Amino acid sequence: MYAVREALAAFRRAPVLTGLASGMVGLALFVVGLFGLVAHNLQATLDTVEERVEVVAYLREGASMTDIEVAVEELRSIPEVRNVLYVSKTEALQNARAELPEFEEVFSDIEVNPLPASLEIALEEGYRNEASVEMVSGLAAGYDFVEEVAYGQEWVEKLFSLRRIAGVTAVVIGAAFAAVAALIIGTALRIAIFARREEIYVMRLVGARDGFIRRPFVLEGAMAGAIGAVIAVGLTWGTYEAVASLLFTLEWIPTGWIASGVAVGIVFGMIASSLAVRRHLREVV
Repeated sequence: MYAVREALAAFRRAPVLTGLASGMVGLALFVVGLFGLVAHNLQATLDTVEERVEVVAYLREGASMTDIEVAVEELRSIPEVRNVLYVSKTEALQNARAELPEFEEVFSDIEVNPLPASLEIALEEGYRNEASVEMVSGLAAGYDFVEEVAYGQEWVEKLFSLRRIAGVTAVVIGAAFAAVAALIIGTALRIAIFARREEIYVMRLVGARDGFIRRPFVLEGAMAGAIGAVIAVGLTWGTYEAVASLLFTLEWIPTGWIASGVAVGIVFGMIASSLAVRRHLREVV
């Protein structure tokens, strides 16, 4: 209770200094929050594009429905496959007219349907990768009545290359932002504690133990970190709302990420305060 009272009293005694420390923590974590917002939306976009990855097996003319049904059941039994949909020639033409209305005149003038029947093979989540796509494509191509298998090989390779690049970039830049934020937070809180070095000196002279002296400052650092984290969440939310309303639609950061950011602010505050107090305690003989 003494530590809590002292920490709260420190906020009342020097509101400008503690507010500055909290504000610097908030700005540092705000930069991390903006990066998290960008990284999350990039990941969501890649996930949406990845959902469209599928294998299409185009069938030869005169393929037996019995053979097709057997192939559909066999392909559905593969763990990597979520579903197999048979699309007849008529359905293929109808889909083309619906998806390509600008070519309606071309489709209306043809006398014979040129589009082949096909099997559209959707993959399970977690198996939409190059290896699984190539494996399923090879199995589908093994049927005699399959004329050609397509999955946009070049497009798929670029998609997964982009995902790998995005993952590495997120780790590197995220770590750099976190390191900068840690330095800013540590500096801000050390300045706040340095302004109270005489208080630490007096407490040490009257025989207070190091742990007794350190606890209020560590708790004060945790409070400053928590306040800064809340400020960062507010600034990030404001930026999200502005961009979503004025520019383009965004997804908000997951709740788990926000909770982690607040926890990081509190931990950084505690660590920075503890290190700063320990330094001043060493200087007091």
